[in-house]
Parts: sequence; C-alpha cells; structure tokens
Amino acid sequence: MSGYNLDQKLVIGLASSALFNLEKSDKVFRKKGELAYRKYQSKNETIPLEMGVAFPFIQRLLSINDIFPADKPFVEVILLSRNDPNTGLRVMNSIEYYGLDIKRAIFLQGRTPYKYIDALNISLFLSANEIDVNQAITAGYPAGLILKGQIFDIDHDEELRIAFDFDGVIADDSSEQVYKKGGLNAFIENENKLASQPANIGPLYKLLKELSTLQNAELKYQLENPTYNSRLRISIVTARNAPAHKRVINSLRSWGIDTVNEAFFLGGIEKRKVLEILKPHIFFDDQVTHVEKTANSIASVHIPFGIANKKLDSDEQSNEVENNQTTELN
Repeated sequence: MSGYNLDQKLVIGLASSALFNLEKSDKVFRKKGELAYRKYQSKNETIPLEMGVAFPFIQRLLSINDIFPADKPFVEVILLSRNDPNTGLRVMNSIEYYGLDIKRAIFLQGRTPYKYIDALNISLFLSANEIDVNQAITAGYPAGLILKGQIFDIDHDEELRIAFDFDGVIADDSSEQVYKKGGLNAFIENENKLASQPANIGPLYKLLKELSTLQNAELKYQLENPTYNSRLRISIVTARNAPAHKRVINSLRSWGIDTVNEAFFLGGIEKRKVLEILKPHIFFDDQVTHVEKTANSIASVHIPFGIANKKLDSDEQSNEVENNQTTELN
C-alpha cells in the first residue's frame, strides 16, 4: 500500500480551539484540574461541541473538494490537538456529527504541535493558543491566532470569501521596516524604486498560492460544468495606496497568482468599515489593532510576524511554553 501524499494538496492544520467553542470544557480544566476535565469530556463525549470561530471557513473550504474525484481531494484538514487520544474523542465525535470531512488527527497530550507543521506540508496552522502560534511563527512556519468572536454563518450562501493583508502576511515585513524607521516618505520612495521587484514572501504566501491553484481548478471545472458557480473569492485589504499599490500587483503577477478577485488599497481608511461590507469568512492581518476591531463580527486571525509584533525573548518564551503545556488543552 502506497503512502498518502500531501505534497500536492492544500493542507490546513487546525487546533480544536479554532474549530469548536471550548470555553466550557476549558473552564472545567482551569477550575478543577486535569482529572475533572477528563471525566467531563468522557461524560459528554456524545454531546457535540458548539461551532467555533473558524468553523464556517473550514466547512466551506472542505466543500470545494466536491469538484475533485472523491479519492483525490485537494483540500486536507488535519486536527493538531493538545488533548490526549481519550479526551480527544469528543472532538472527533463532533467533527463526525457536523459532517466535516476531517479524517486525520494528531493528539499530543499537552505538547506543542508546531514541530509537525513541515512534516504534514501545512500551509496554515490555526489555533486560539497564542503560545503555540508564536512558537510556530518564530520557527518559520505559517500560523495564525484566531481571536474570539460571535460569528454567524448563512447556510444557503456557498461562497467562501477570504481576505488578506499584504505586508507581514503574504509578503514579509521589509517594507514595514522602512516605514517604521524612515516614515511615509521613505516608504513611498522605497516602493517606487522597487515597484517592479517582487516583495519577499511572507508567512501566508504558500497559502495564497495554493488557494490560487484551487481557484484555477474551479475555473476549469466550470468550463466542463457551466451550471457551477465558483465559490472561492480572495481579497487583498491593505493600508497601501497609490503609488505603493504597484508593487503588490507586480508581486502577485511574478508569483503566478492571477486569481485575486478584489484589492482594496485603503491608504489609512479603517479596514473594519470595508470588511463589514465585504463580509469575509476569515481575515488575516499582522496588526493586532486591526483584527481586534473586526473580531466580534468577522473571523479574524492575527499573524504575529515581523516588526509589527513584539517578540518574546527566548528565555521568556520557553518559560511560557513550558507553563502552557500544563494549563491548556485544545
């Protein structure tokens, strides 16, 4: 039997804290300890967990596998959980209850999951655990912290809308560093000089690239099935404006990404106002102040990358990770 190859797939790694609302079970763990938590999960393992912030995004993304042969799905979602296999049974039962096509899971009993990201070809690791996400980003892996919010979905709407910031998310933070050090004039001068030069890739470049591949597969499927409406729409929502917009467009072209549906070059206009009209099912930004403003109504993910985010020193981070392994399960 040949191995299952993830190399040509779009793989999302997902903590159960992103997919489901774990506030009740986490409260049991924090107040009463691990033994009580185990008993609670075992007692309630047939009761489905409530949908979490990333649930609509994951459900809709998996649904696009309908255009591929049943034995060759393009989208793969793998659960990476701090639970042990026994307490994780409730999560798997909940996945089955909601009909999500998630067949693969890793249960780590409190250990950090970032070491498995590369081995599983993961293009995005989503979690509500800040330490896990920071550790993944520090190690050079694509990860995002999903913020708490009250997210509602419309079942009859099959479209999946994904919005990305550009600098510090799709591209690295080189341009942001110029802005921080030299101000707006230095930034504009730098971007004019480098307008035709592609930006350096950032943590979610690979995710965008593979989403573009998925969009192209939809377009091909639509040619053969004219009644099919493409579901995936991708937007760039950035604080850049003219003339710095040229480098964004030229970067996308040079990367072979030609399927982005919308681009918003806002030049300081508050992103929340645009996003509440766009209504993406998930929004990625490296500026925590932006996602804090959108989190209550839009599934918002902070990418703690680059100059916009203060890094913990290695000793402080190691201590927090060690403590976190015994105080959070997700």
